Amino acid sequence: MLSARSLFQEIVDNDDSYRLFCSIAASGEAQGGWENARIAALVPESMRELAPKIARHGADEDKHGRIFNALLRKRHLEPVPVPPETDYTGLLERRGIGLAHDKLRRDEPLSEEDIVVYLSHSRVTEQRAADQMEMLVRHFGDHPEVGKAIRQISADEDNHLAYCHEELLRLAAAGHGRTIQRVLRESALAEIRIYRDVSLATMAHLGRLLAWPRAKSAALAAGIHAMYAYERLGGWHRMVSLTMPGRRGALDGPPTPAPAV
Repeated sequence: MLSARSLFQEIVDNDDSYRLFCSIAASGEAQGGWENARIAALVPESMRELAPKIARHGADEDKHGRIFNALLRKRHLEPVPVPPETDYTGLLERRGIGLAHDKLRRDEPLSEEDIVVYLSHSRVTEQRAADQMEMLVRHFGDHPEVGKAIRQISADEDNHLAYCHEELLRLAAAGHGRTIQRVLRESALAEIRIYRDVSLATMAHLGRLLAWPRAKSAALAAGIHAMYAYERLGGWHRMVSLTMPGRRGALDGPPTPAPAV
């Protein structure tokens, strides 16, 4: 029987699939860390109060990348190159979702609208990250090898999502509501397509490494397509709603240290 728990257990138990999984995750987190660090450095003067929170967000993403690399080292494995078709953050950037890297590489201040776009995009992608980590914590939070790392990353993703909600509601009240709603919708509809495509590509690579029978690969692909159909029909709305979080100031203060893995 296929289940998220049995699937992830199979990935973790095999060195080749585990190495690919951790390499993909580490690469995406490192890119997110770089993007947030650059945005924090380029925040316009009118929004400088956001810079420490954006920097904290980037530091957390860097930490997550280090955690996944530490999990590899613990098993005496080296990272592998990430197949381009599995590069979630790179594909989002190439689709024009979020802020373009060529803009972030310049030493020119961003505009207020750029920050609104960044936070709206982050609200969508952090929802995906929080949902994924919640699922992993539910099934593997007590796993002796990866449980501690999963719990730490999940807690951070919950903080990132809370921060996005809080700051976007504040910016909406300041007059940016129409832009926020437009970018949220555009980002969510693009994200669900890219997530589908990345999921299919990742499962194809893992299937080859794990020698899955054709029927199993087909069943997993069908499940991914079904999830996309659900999200396209209305599931994407969970990514664009804004609710004041129970925890305010989730990214105030320094980042928590990475746990020993």
